[in-house]
Amino acid sequence: MTTSRRLADRKTAKFQKNITRRGSVPETTVKKGNDYPVGPIVLGFFIFVVIGSSLFQIIRTATSGGMA
Repeated sequence: MTTSRRLADRKTAKFQKNITRRGSVPETTVKKGNDYPVGPIVLGFFIFVVIGSSLFQIIRTATSGGMA
């Protein structure tokens, strides 16, 4: 695939501009902070369901005499 001379020159110029700016870019483009993907209410509900389910299973197993 052949590229035009103008397109190749534009790519080269863009590459050269990036080389001169090397080191001055931020370390990451993602903002840093305490932004969790789920809210505290959803997390609390999930923990409540998991722990409650395991406790319910333990109590059910204990009251039925072991292997049920």
